Amino acid sequence: MSFRKVVRQSKFRHVFGQPVKTEQCYDDIRVSRVTWDSTFCAVNPSFVAIIVEASGGGAFLVLPLHKTGRIDKAYPTVCGHTGPVLDIDWCPHNDHVIASGSEDCTVMVWQIPENGLSQPLTEPVVVLEGHSKRVGIVTWHPTARNVLLSAGCDNVVLIWNVGTAEELYRLEGLHPDLIYSVSWSRDGARFCTACKDKSIRVIDPRRGTVVAEKERAHEGARPMRAIFLADGKIFTTGFSRMSERQLALWDTENLEEPMGLQELDSSNGALLPFYDPDTNVVYVCGKGDSSIRYFEITEEPPYIHFLNTFTSKEPQRGMGWMPKRGLDVSKCEIARFYKLHERKCEPIIMTVPRK
Repeated sequence: MSFRKVVRQSKFRHVFGQPVKTEQCYDDIRVSRVTWDSTFCAVNPSFVAIIVEASGGGAFLVLPLHKTGRIDKAYPTVCGHTGPVLDIDWCPHNDHVIASGSEDCTVMVWQIPENGLSQPLTEPVVVLEGHSKRVGIVTWHPTARNVLLSAGCDNVVLIWNVGTAEELYRLEGLHPDLIYSVSWSRDGARFCTACKDKSIRVIDPRRGTVVAEKERAHEGARPMRAIFLADGKIFTTGFSRMSERQLALWDTENLEEPMGLQELDSSNGALLPFYDPDTNVVYVCGKGDSSIRYFEITEEPPYIHFLNTFTSKEPQRGMGWMPKRGLDVSKCEIARFYKLHERKCEPIIMTVPRK
């Protein structure tokens, strides 16, 4: 029996995470205490945005990436919502545009000035009103410009044309219960949702129909998440009937049985998956955990391969994920996370060591 069969060849087995030095963190930020399971943080190559505590309404900070160190309490925020902000997302086509969804049932789109904020921003470029309950998910279309998806606690998914502020598609009646997560496919033709009724659905927004559905993807009652991978498969995180945290990989052509299923541990925080299509690595961060686990997705069984775990001392309140074009590839960096503590945001750099 050859040695190669025992140890799987992988370029990413030795990926390691490294927190940056203290002076490169963003300190003294009052991170939001809302009980919603979103990432609370959105990053792009120019700015980092963090949902913060705000009295009377909802606000989030937008900091230029280089503005590290202690953040002044009087630093201006984006504060146009009348209820707490639940989710934020940067536009993939324009680094100065960000969308936010809030408990006040609206979605707002903001234009951030070139050098960041010098005064509080209260006037959004566009206000999108169409939900009857709080909006917990906003996510931009990956390939079409000015197309934004929002999902609310009224179990409705709306797709907007941001340029004209009109509803393009209104998808009602597809979800009988609260929507936990929405993820676009890589080409943006479909999206998948994870719902409180324990089903994952693949939806074609143009036709407004469910293309594929898997009931009871995870048996547990706690929140689950589903994300599309580059090859059209779906990766989910959820809980088993015994409240153990699980990961699963599904083939959208046949959702009868998962291609791979792994149990992790019996902690109770929701797992947030982040996927890197270039390396086929999925990073899983639990809310309230102090670790980031990462797995490689391959073509041959068992499909999900555990690579390693990055652990730190303090639990994370939320997590931001830098898109590929913001990384320093000359230092072999393959991913960068922005981990939210109670009072600060700490970048964590993932690198592949050279031989």
